[in-house]
Amino acid sequence: MSFRYFSGINKPGLNTLVQGTPSYTYYLDSWGANQYGQLGLGNITKYSSPKQVGSLTDWSVIPIGYYSVVSIKTDGTLWAWGRNNYGQLGLNNNTNYSSPKQVGALTAWLTVSAGYSHCAAVKTDGTLWTWGRNQAGALGLGNTTNYSSPKQVGALTTWLKVAASGYTGYTLAIKTDGTLWSWGGNNYGQQGNGTISPSQSPAQVGALTDWSTVVSYAYSDFVVATKTNGTMWSWGINNNGQLGLNNRTYYSSPKQIGALTTWLNVACGVKHSAVTKTDGTLWTWGQNLDGNLGLGNTTAYSSPKQVGSLTTWLKTAGGYNFCMSSKTDGTLWSWGLNGNGQLGLGNTTNYSSPKQIGSLTNWGTISCFYESSFALAY
Repeated sequence: MSFRYFSGINKPGLNTLVQGTPSYTYYLDSWGANQYGQLGLGNITKYSSPKQVGSLTDWSVIPIGYYSVVSIKTDGTLWAWGRNNYGQLGLNNNTNYSSPKQVGALTAWLTVSAGYSHCAAVKTDGTLWTWGRNQAGALGLGNTTNYSSPKQVGALTTWLKVAASGYTGYTLAIKTDGTLWSWGGNNYGQQGNGTISPSQSPAQVGALTDWSTVVSYAYSDFVVATKTNGTMWSWGINNNGQLGLNNRTYYSSPKQIGALTTWLNVACGVKHSAVTKTDGTLWTWGQNLDGNLGLGNTTAYSSPKQVGSLTTWLKTAGGYNFCMSSKTDGTLWSWGLNGNGQLGLGNTTNYSSPKQIGSLTNWGTISCFYESSFALAY
């Protein structure tokens, strides 16, 4: 039995595992900064409104790293483009590319995550693979050697979800049994294992078996995760209140954010977070220099604050001082820093509250990093 990540609104669901290959088509759009060709448009021109990446209609997963992008198509192939100074594109070289290039010839990729300069991916057989910069052992291979093509981490076939992150390089992953694992850099306790010591191989975080999602930002050293019971947890650096714990204390092990059990979709920016609940409300916290919390101001908050009163928010994505979110009606919204047009609004004006991107109602999976944005349209 094989699985693919499926994307779309009012279909089986965003990033929901379904058997086989979906029959729907998905266009990939990008906009914002493009100095390394990370928009995949065959140039290094920045754009302040969405532009379609090629003519293909089979894109599925679109995580963005630091000026680099890795993506999976519905046929299970893996593609990459953008900055490649540490081989983080997995193409067995260090050449930058401004248009998508296939990574190998395999059709068995399930999910992938891009960090600052390394990547981690899981195949449909449950094996885990990493490549790119290996500072502090971020690749989990028991060494600090950089690799420009995918290398298997151990021999286990029970990996499910993965998050590559951090300038110093660290990785977290969830197995099919609900356990959480981490490795790599750990200067702020971002591994969640109660220490600030780096490790070069995967080690389990605690003994719990109820982890559901784990999220970090490719240039940050804090983590937000959810459990199967709907609770939300965080750990790592907290100098801007980005852990949502109503303080600015660093934590090297998971701490629960409040007592609610209704958290659903989590996104992290460089120093802020955005999350939707099961009731469709949107909540943000952390640094707010450019209005990136969407609250109509530039005040920082160290605990979750509701963005407006709407109950139609679906997915969120965080970048460098900006956010993007989709609604259940298929519309797409953004707010915060906009110096390179990363909000997709056709201008470079900052906004401290959500603004709709165009008038389309067919937006699916979204992703953004630093000053670039991506979204699937079906």
